[in-house]
Amino acid sequence: MPGLDVSRFEVGLREVLRSPADDGTVELIVRRPAEDEREVLVEAYLDPAAGLLGDGWLARKTAPTRQVAVMNARVAAMLAGSRSRWPLAGDQLFVDLDLSAVNLPPGSRLAVGTAVLEVSDDPHRGCKKFADRFGVEALRLVNSQLGDELRLRGINARVVRAGLVRTGDPIRRHLAHDGYGARRVA
Repeated sequence: MPGLDVSRFEVGLREVLRSPADDGTVELIVRRPAEDEREVLVEAYLDPAAGLLGDGWLARKTAPTRQVAVMNARVAAMLAGSRSRWPLAGDQLFVDLDLSAVNLPPGSRLAVGTAVLEVSDDPHRGCKKFADRFGVEALRLVNSQLGDELRLRGINARVVRAGLVRTGDPIRRHLAHDGYGARRVA
């Protein structure tokens, strides 16, 4: 990765790579009622039409494939440090789960609390605000080839089944029926 000093992030990246592949945990839930506003929640309702209820997603008229932004909690800890700074990333769910493209290709489904999310093929990229909050090197890392492969910036998802999610709830790759009587990871 030319021009990118990953040595600053080496320990954190090793920890990110240890994220569980199948069964993780919701670590933090954040609602964004308006631009640059954050509310840390204990629980939230996810809705197929509105996304995370009370979030400003709908008002911003963003694509339906971007209803819910999900970030790996280990990445948030690496880049933001204190948990109190995680909401600055702008994501709604911070989870301890491997969000990499290999583990969760577009179309994969995640059972989170009683809701189900579908991983979008719409990439989640770092922007100027991300650089302002976490530094230019952090932005370069999440937008690098490695960052894209590991989805260090996170994923975009849409709600396919409404439900309640609470901090501490499990998040799992959702098992679905394949039409032949077998269950597989969807």
